[in-house]
Amino acid sequence: MKPIILLGIALVVFGIMAMAYHRITYTTEEKILQIGPIEATKKTEKTIPLPPVVGGAALAGGIVLIIIGAKRK
Repeated sequence: MKPIILLGIALVVFGIMAMAYHRITYTTEEKILQIGPIEATKKTEKTIPLPPVVGGAALAGGIVLIIIGAKRK
């Protein structure tokens, strides 16, 4: 399969997910205290908001790349 079509498919999948979820959430773990074998950690959840425009643009760009890749021989 052509790389341009694969990139287009990846953009379409990302665009659909971005429009469905509107954010990316991840967790970080930070070491707060360590005394010998005893350790205290803190987990923090962070969120990156994704505007619907980003999802729409990725979806449209992916469709365009798939069409361009299919027309080229």
